[in-house]
Amino acid sequence: MRESKNYIASVISDVKFRNPCESEFLQAVEEVSHSLIPVFQKNKNYMDKNILARMCEPERQIIFKVPWMDDRGNVQVNRGFRVQFNGAIGPYKGGLRFHPSVNLSTIKFLGFEQIFKNSLTGLPIGGGKGGSDFNPAGKSDREILTFCHSFMDELYRHIGPNVDVPAGDIGVGSREIGYLFGHYHRLKASFENGAFSGKGLAYGGSLIRPEATGFGVAYFIEEMLKSQNSTIKDKEIIMSGFGNVAWGTCLKVSQLGGRVTTLSGPDGYIYDPEGVSGKKIDFLLEMRSSGRDRVEDYAQEFGVEFIKGRKPWEVKGDIVIPCAIQNDITLTDAKLLSANGTTLVCEGANMPCTKEALLHFAENDILIGPAKAANAGGVAVSALEMSQNSMRVSWSGEEVDKNLKEIIKRIYKASSMTAKEYHGSLIDGANIAGFLKVADAMIAQGIY
Repeated sequence: MRESKNYIASVISDVKFRNPCESEFLQAVEEVSHSLIPVFQKNKNYMDKNILARMCEPERQIIFKVPWMDDRGNVQVNRGFRVQFNGAIGPYKGGLRFHPSVNLSTIKFLGFEQIFKNSLTGLPIGGGKGGSDFNPAGKSDREILTFCHSFMDELYRHIGPNVDVPAGDIGVGSREIGYLFGHYHRLKASFENGAFSGKGLAYGGSLIRPEATGFGVAYFIEEMLKSQNSTIKDKEIIMSGFGNVAWGTCLKVSQLGGRVTTLSGPDGYIYDPEGVSGKKIDFLLEMRSSGRDRVEDYAQEFGVEFIKGRKPWEVKGDIVIPCAIQNDITLTDAKLLSANGTTLVCEGANMPCTKEALLHFAENDILIGPAKAANAGGVAVSALEMSQNSMRVSWSGEEVDKNLKEIIKRIYKASSMTAKEYHGSLIDGANIAGFLKVADAMIAQGIY
């Protein structure tokens, strides 16, 4: 035990020294590393081969300038990123995020998480992530087009169907993917539709892809509740965010008989006791496409309560699904949720709970669905989209959804069985199961 702990402490210390001020990345590394103590106890070969340290160092970090002209004729400059973290089991795979909060630490934490998430799917895809501090909110269509073209002028050199396959994320929807892919197509003078996922159906996209992350979250919750001899039906669900993940989760939860009563945005949150369903779910698409980034619009449209400047964690509910952004639930929030009787927290966003919040949930016997397992549905269907592109076929929505559900079931089974084997939590199980496949691939390939 001591040898394993000393090794992990040494790796974390080195990561902190080499990556100062990258708090999100360091948080992700620490969370995964502490889960691996029993792995290194059981198989010292992983320590001898220094696998964890090697896994914590990205294979490639690309940072570039993105100049573009706004509608007033002024040239603006943003920063672009692509971190190709680990390609031991397949081409790098991960989304692009356009948001003013994006920096190298953000992209590295997301890319690091993506290694394990992609491994858990069982599909041959490595981990990567990218994006820019560009804010699409309030920008005209022409400004977004101009930015996407400038962004792709550099990125196209580093991606491809067998190298690195980006997709969408926060701030990058079907419009942005279309502009990015269209310019990639022109620059490469080749129709490589496998170079992107999340594309429109007209040029190689997959049915169910927009809904996939949210559907996967709902399916993962189903599996968690089955272990407790329960179901989503009639459960009251507290959710943050109103973007793509929240939309897909609302849709599937509604189909399964649950009731989502809150959504949130930068301006505050709404409380809808009747539940977000039917045309209300459709309205989320209008809210996202408006570029206003306001959840208050929902309250005004449907006459429900809007609570300005606050988070929805003060509302009582059975299940909590944070779908907004990292570190959305703090220790203070976690204490409020546990006091309100929450029994299950499933992470729809990436790393939405601080480590202090996760510890509090564990100490209070609240079930936790870890993001790298629960929200893997998006990348899973992205990989299925890549398969369809390679075979020049298009599967039905029912077929894709069936495959997605089976993948999520496998992820839950692998995570829960590994947790039992190593006497840890579901978070530990997901971290370990994701780690083992990549670690074994790295060892088999020598000095990688």
